[in-house]
Amino acid sequence: TKKMPLFSKSHKNPAEIVKILKDNMAILEKQDKKTDKASEEVSKSLQAMKEILCGTNDKEPPTEIVAQLAQELYKSGLLVTLIADLQLIDFEGKKDVTQIFNNILRRQIGTRSPTVEYISAHPHILFMLLKGYEAPQIALRCGIMLRECVRHEPLAKIILFSNQFRDFFKYVELSTFDIASDAFATFKDLLTRHKVLVADFLEQNYDTIFEDYEKLLQSENYVTKRQSLKLLGELILDRHNFAIMTKYISKPENLKLMMNLLRDKSPNIQFEAFHVFKVFVASPHKTQPIVEILLKNQPKLIEFLSSFQKDRTDDEQFADEKNYLIKQIRDLKKTAP
Repeated sequence: TKKMPLFSKSHKNPAEIVKILKDNMAILEKQDKKTDKASEEVSKSLQAMKEILCGTNDKEPPTEIVAQLAQELYKSGLLVTLIADLQLIDFEGKKDVTQIFNNILRRQIGTRSPTVEYISAHPHILFMLLKGYEAPQIALRCGIMLRECVRHEPLAKIILFSNQFRDFFKYVELSTFDIASDAFATFKDLLTRHKVLVADFLEQNYDTIFEDYEKLLQSENYVTKRQSLKLLGELILDRHNFAIMTKYISKPENLKLMMNLLRDKSPNIQFEAFHVFKVFVASPHKTQPIVEILLKNQPKLIEFLSSFQKDRTDDEQFADEKNYLIKQIRDLKKTAP
């Protein structure tokens, strides 16, 4: 494809580019004979739009033209159309849409982020992106745009507190490895980026979230299982999530699950499980059911931990933590009821 001249001959202004793009997207939606020509026009217009937003190698884009383009994108509803019809756009065009979307999302006027405000008012944009994980030819593009959205707390909040958030539990289990991994990256971002928001979300939705989460910890998919365990360790050790941690380690079924995972066939899973298990044992405020499980398994646990992952010789912190846990378990006494 030839590089199109930069406005020199055509001098299309943002309003014209948006109109051409909108008209040609409408033709693509019909999916009849004329789509080849329309497809070409869409590619050219996206290219022109990208050049307005990102500038060219040698010059920054002029702010007033960028502002004009942003306004047109909001006003015409084209931003929504580009996401809704992403599947109809060719490979290069999909990349351009992603770049245009992320670029316009980062745009600030003083402390305001106009695109964040626009998406907050049209939240179905977020849910279209999320549903993109179900369509292999756009899943990874949608993931890139979704993670850009998650950087902005108001948008992360809309996703977390929506019914659709629970769809992540099915997306991270998808059989296509790169899509499942991408979904997990977004899921992790949502649960770690905005600490105060996440703590509030987890406290309000503890039961449903951890019920779903438990299934991930028992996943048939090794990667999902390992990533989920690692993330769980990160979540309960984050000081913002103190209330969540306290609740999590008070429940005997969680301790039983970690004790099973300590014996998993994969050393990596054992190791990640150890980092969650240690929180149960090290807690100075163990609930009675937790103490009872540890006492009932006291000799077995001491023996097990003494020889647990002996080959990790270069990891001094791990050795110290292991010894500390052994001591804690050894010193447990039956308390009078």
